[in-house]
Amino acid sequence: MNRDRSLEELERDCWPAPSVGASRLVATAHALRRQPIGELTVEDMRLLIRQNVGLPTLLPMALEILRANPLAEGDMYAGDLLSAVITRDPSAWTESPELGQELRGIVAELDGLPPALQQDIERFLSSRC
Repeated sequence: MNRDRSLEELERDCWPAPSVGASRLVATAHALRRQPIGELTVEDMRLLIRQNVGLPTLLPMALEILRANPLAEGDMYAGDLLSAVITRDPSAWTESPELGQELRGIVAELDGLPPALQQDIERFLSSRC
């Protein structure tokens, strides 16, 4: 994967400019799709993944980060990237079941987590991905 290219370039899908009055979230997601993926921060990935944007590209990148630090943090709280990743619809893992299995291994070893994150992990582990 060429990290010098943007999601728009990799997906060959250029979104039109956000409409006037679009929310800050929409405007940010549009802007991040035009940025080289190698420049995306943990927060950028968290935001895009939560919006189901660029999942085939971003989920493998997020797993790289989570391998090294399962509680990697964007702007919200420790583990917010993990929360974004594990709360995607199980169908997000259909194309890359090996990533889903790797993620299962990562989260199965975590303990002492905040209750909300632990619940997300339990739901993920009980899903069929």
